[in-house]
Amino acid sequence: MDDQTRLELEAASFRALMHHLIEKRPEVQNIDLMNLAGFCRNCLSRWYQEAAAERGIDLTKDAAREIVYGMPYATWVAQNQTGADAAKHRPAHGRPRNCLLGCADAS
Repeated sequence: MDDQTRLELEAASFRALMHHLIEKRPEVQNIDLMNLAGFCRNCLSRWYQEAAAERGIDLTKDAAREIVYGMPYATWVAQNQTGADAAKHRPAHGRPRNCLLGCADAS
């Protein structure tokens, strides 16, 4: 596979993931993503912001979050975020529950 095709497939996969999280499953909590996959929407927005910075594009944290959440972060929190019970914050099987990037906003 050539590099351009790979890049296009990766971009399409990312768009599908964003569509799924924004349109089909906005109720999925960040802490559940974090506990199951080791990353959350905030990680995705940080990766997006870092990729922009690598290309000389100034993208704020809030702007990156709005891209990933499909709306302003505060709006998503008000519409979708629920409280996490203590069990979701406890380590399971000796693995600490935190995002790959040490995200403190995964609730």
